[in-house]
Amino acid sequence: MTSPSGKDETSRYVLPKIARIPINRCNLSADIIGSLTFQEHPTNIHIDGVDSLYKELFQRLDLLRSKEERSQLFLDYVDVMFSLNNLEIAGYNADKKHRKKATFLKMARGWSFDPDGREAAVLKGWAQSRFGLVPRFHISRIETPDCEAYLKYQEMRSAGIYNTNAVDGQLDLLFSFSQYELKRRYKDKTHITLYRGVNNINQYELIDKTDKRERVILLNNLNSFTDNKDRAEEFGDYILQADIPITKIIFFHNLLPTMLNGESEYVALGGLCKVKQIW
Repeated sequence: MTSPSGKDETSRYVLPKIARIPINRCNLSADIIGSLTFQEHPTNIHIDGVDSLYKELFQRLDLLRSKEERSQLFLDYVDVMFSLNNLEIAGYNADKKHRKKATFLKMARGWSFDPDGREAAVLKGWAQSRFGLVPRFHISRIETPDCEAYLKYQEMRSAGIYNTNAVDGQLDLLFSFSQYELKRRYKDKTHITLYRGVNNINQYELIDKTDKRERVILLNNLNSFTDNKDRAEEFGDYILQADIPITKIIFFHNLLPTMLNGESEYVALGGLCKVKQIW
């Protein structure tokens, strides 16, 4: 988006302070990740320590040609690394309350069933911690850090992560694997055109309306999209189209077997986003 003078006009849109925190755990600040400039000119996002800690995994993935083999290797690696099938090693005690099935897959499936549920709160909390993007909606609009909606989100997040086996660490690895796969599958592509069905076009915080169909909005810190326009029609009376940076996609429907099957779903980071209403 450039002016006649050649200046990048996206820089005049600033991510509101209420939608970000000053500290995160990745290589870019929240105001950069959530900016409109980032949507148009994305770069790689790396969660602190993941590349070096799991270097061996990605070296082994490089040797595999099929996505099915890579998916299985990833699942096996996470299973061993986090002792998902041997939780006694990770400290599981049958006499104590321990949510041993609360894995990254459970969180992803929970999101698909209910983006305002407990698992979704865990995912939004993880995104807030790692990328510094604060949720704008969970069950209801989040207006301030001390409003009822934000406190409810924090309560659900705490309940969802309590006594689990390093779920945040599992999600770190899921995001990094997702980024690895997207780069292999899409080669030199930087964006994917995705769609979102909504019932109320005004449910999002409007930053600017650039013309009759295009607008700049503030998304939630995590959002579901689909690459199937017909599928988007099933979720609302209006369809929004957006070019989403590949580097903002957390996970997607055919990343792993049984993950979000049939939904054609992509879960992406939010922030400022230029969208086009196509229906």
